[in-house]
Amino acid sequence: MAANIVFTRIDNRLVHGQVGVTWTKAVNANLLLVANDEAASDPLMQKLMSTTAESSGAGIRFFTLQHTIDIISKAADRQHIFIVVKTPQDCEKLIAGGVPIKTVNVGNMHFAQGKTEITKKVYVDADDKKALLDIAHKGVDIYIQDYPGEKKTTVDDALLSKVQ
Repeated sequence: MAANIVFTRIDNRLVHGQVGVTWTKAVNANLLLVANDEAASDPLMQKLMSTTAESSGAGIRFFTLQHTIDIISKAADRQHIFIVVKTPQDCEKLIAGGVPIKTVNVGNMHFAQGKTEITKKVYVDADDKKALLDIAHKGVDIYIQDYPGEKKTTVDDALLSKVQ
């Protein structure tokens, strides 16, 4: 039985108000799974994100990428899982590891040196581009959408053509 993954989002802020409340309610998730090696071992990060998750009524777990891969198949059917990862590379690792992700929402990927603007909230470099395209080429529906109900921008070769 595959895990009931209702939503997967790439957001370099991980869980914050927009994810913890707006998206969680929009996708009817009852469990936020933060798949991030750093957050899995940082009690302060966990405390801040847990407070946000509690305001939406969802449970929250913090797993390393590998632990997520190892344990996702054991999820109960009643768990409507919303996976949050920090980078496209993390998402790509989960998919390669067998996590049954069918759709990926790209949220915030902040500007940094060497990154190219794709949308107002998404900046990518060559490594990000490769990971995003690898995900898209595996048949995963991957798109940029900041808020529920906003227009979706499909992530594909044409969109990423300006990234070197």
